[in-house]
Amino acid sequence: MKLTGDLELTVPQGATLGEGLLWRAGRWWWTDIEAATLFAWRPGSAAPQFCRLPDRVGSFAHTRSGRVLLGLAKRLAVASLGAELELTQLQTLAPVDAAEPRTRINDGRTDRRGYFVFGTMNEAKDKRAIASFYQFSVPHGLRRLALPAVAIANSICFSVDGRTMYFCDTLSQRIQQCDYDAETAQVDNIRQFTQMDRADAWPDGSVIDTEGCLWNAQWGAGRVARYDPEGQLMGVLNAPAAHTTCPAIGGEGGDQLMLTTARAELGRDALAAQPLSGSLFGLRLPKALGIEDTLFDD
Repeated sequence: MKLTGDLELTVPQGATLGEGLLWRAGRWWWTDIEAATLFAWRPGSAAPQFCRLPDRVGSFAHTRSGRVLLGLAKRLAVASLGAELELTQLQTLAPVDAAEPRTRINDGRTDRRGYFVFGTMNEAKDKRAIASFYQFSVPHGLRRLALPAVAIANSICFSVDGRTMYFCDTLSQRIQQCDYDAETAQVDNIRQFTQMDRADAWPDGSVIDTEGCLWNAQWGAGRVARYDPEGQLMGVLNAPAAHTTCPAIGGEGGDQLMLTTARAELGRDALAAQPLSGSLFGLRLPKALGIEDTLFDD
């Protein structure tokens, strides 16, 4: 599949840090982390619905019971939402890094079993590698994965069969992969998947498609790149916003690529040149490639 061209504006927004995009139940869902807000948009609607939350949401997942699992800054919680996306109940499940004030929850998604895998990031200016990767499940609780410490955990996604986990430290400018077992939370055979081909490209969110290829949003480069299962670059799509953050493939036909972006860390001149930063961009793919995220098993 030839991959070149530009993404088009789909949902105008001014998100400070749009992230966590996924397709579920006929709607696109994402978070503006810094605004502590969860959004949901049904294609054709004039504007997205939104839910204000008590803390920043780094990542989230829908659950089998119909609730939403939230990766709040320092805890995992499960939320019940009303028809208008209003918060009706919030229950804390587990604290995360309670003794480390420099970190917060960042990227995450469910594995193919339905357990939630996520990472943290160091918010301090030094950006030392003090953050970690975790798995959370009802049977086993919170378990730290035996992966190297990172500064900014990102690119968490899983192969079609669920046996390979992809992840990165954004500051390393490379995406790694490892063998992964959901039930034991064991990770082995850590290896490089791909290295960024541009000095201004910092790997952010990633997703796997039906052909086992990885799509990665690259902060600073204003693009989403597709890599084959061997880590070879297949092509890129550009967006009119430098800080691209998280891709997702879905829609009713499973052939819609969507991408969140951010206004964070853009100066006045950059924002003037990229006024659509913080919006969602997308295009229709030549074939259906979307895999819906597994529901969290609660």
